[in-house]
Amino acid sequence: MPDQTSQPVNPATRLLNLVIALVNTSVSMTKQQIRTSVAGYADAPSPEAFERMFERDKDSLRDLGIPIVTVDAGGHSDDVGYRIDQDAYALPAVDLTPAEFGVLSLAAQFWQDKTLRTDISRALTKLRAAGAGEVANDAVAGLAPRVRAVGDAYGPLLDAIEALRPVSFTYRAASTGEVRDRTVEPWRIAARRGGWYLLGFDRERQAPRAYRLSRIEGRVRLLGRAGAFAIPDGVDVDALLGARAGQEQLAALAIGPERAEALRARGRSDGDGPGSGPRADGRDVVHVSFTNPHAFADEIAGYGDAVVVLSPAGLRDAVVRRLAAAAGLGQAPGTTSQDHPNGTTSTEEQRG
Repeated sequence: MPDQTSQPVNPATRLLNLVIALVNTSVSMTKQQIRTSVAGYADAPSPEAFERMFERDKDSLRDLGIPIVTVDAGGHSDDVGYRIDQDAYALPAVDLTPAEFGVLSLAAQFWQDKTLRTDISRALTKLRAAGAGEVANDAVAGLAPRVRAVGDAYGPLLDAIEALRPVSFTYRAASTGEVRDRTVEPWRIAARRGGWYLLGFDRERQAPRAYRLSRIEGRVRLLGRAGAFAIPDGVDVDALLGARAGQEQLAALAIGPERAEALRARGRSDGDGPGSGPRADGRDVVHVSFTNPHAFADEIAGYGDAVVVLSPAGLRDAVVRRLAAAAGLGQAPGTTSQDHPNGTTSTEEQRG
């Protein structure tokens, strides 16, 4: 009889337990051995329920390409065993070209989340030991992922999407800096223009919205029961993030010497462009195209006083608001950004 005080094993964990058992058996395992020794099958309330559970799991593993073979030990049904064909299941030798290894290295930089960093480092070390060599780095020289860290909100939001549970969180608006609680039916998480975004249905506004994960403050709280809503078909990520609605614009940026190399790489020095020409402060004028002013203002503000927006005026104002808000964090009540020692130079220079 199963232990009534223990928590039932979820189907995914039970499948993994079955794979581990069948890979490590010396000859094969009978159904009775599987029921008594593989965690999860003791949850079956009867032999018939176990039979149905095991047959479903066996079919699921075969559908996934895991080669489960039947071993007949003498004709009696109780003696029939099961194992995984090691030769068919084993991964062939990994032989990556330098370019392929370079792409994997680039992907590893992308996934520098703390929960994955150790496993990624070990995997790359093993691949290097297999002979990929340092020449692989030349394939992606000069390239670097531009998606910033995911943050603590990513995991709970992913769980909520999988369980179809609404969430609530505190959010700081990009345009106004206003902090409000949001209640959202989460649909998808997407990476665009250097950041991660949650796409979902805002219950207060009664409309689809996109939220940048880096602006979520505090803890994400899961609400209600699983299956509380349905994700609509064909969620248009680009439309929700404004990529199609926004027209391409050209920004003139004055960049300090040897600063903001990522912006320099995307732009061009242009002696005939607006605001170009020699500058007494030694900055270089670089023109960079953009479509989403909010995301681009976030990026520019991250460089502080290294980058000054010359045009357009709307982008310049958006950057000034962000720098002023950053300068005001932690300062004494009643002071202004002009009084803050760390906010004077960048904010005032952006204002001109």
